Amino acid sequence: MTTTTTETVVHTLVDSPCGPLTLVAREGELSGLYMTDQRHRPPAENFGPRADLPAFDDAEEQLAAYFAGELSAFDLDLNMVGTPFQKRVWSALRDIPYGETVTYGELAEVLGRPTASRAVGLANGRNPIGVIVPCHRVVGADGSLTGYGGGLARKQWLLDLERGTQQPTLM
Repeated sequence: MTTTTTETVVHTLVDSPCGPLTLVAREGELSGLYMTDQRHRPPAENFGPRADLPAFDDAEEQLAAYFAGELSAFDLDLNMVGTPFQKRVWSALRDIPYGETVTYGELAEVLGRPTASRAVGLANGRNPIGVIVPCHRVVGADGSLTGYGGGLARKQWLLDLERGTQQPTLM
């Protein structure tokens, strides 16, 4: 006898100063935060039905505090789906201090893979939970802003927010 399990995937929409955000949960834990027009955004049909969940309430509350400049570290249960290397990169992103940046090369060194800056960049670009897992804190070797799934204007806005120099809203 074969047993199959169906994974429960649901979503909700929240407003933010940088535009509408789609929050996605798998099995009751946050697994996605997607901006409009985000590169690598899955098709909407992958988000499941709209639902209310405690995980969404917690995420929305912490995001509001973050955008108000009152929260510098998120404390949420995450269910990130990716390769083992991607998960290592995403975990390392959570260790980058609020308001600071690192380069792709520095992040590769932290992971013990000093020649893997391109692979780190690719994994960074596939981060399914932007903002909360702060891929916006990774910059080019010369400190310049480089690719960001939500667009460079959002990346700059998030960095300015953390430095206390942003405009009230991006959108």
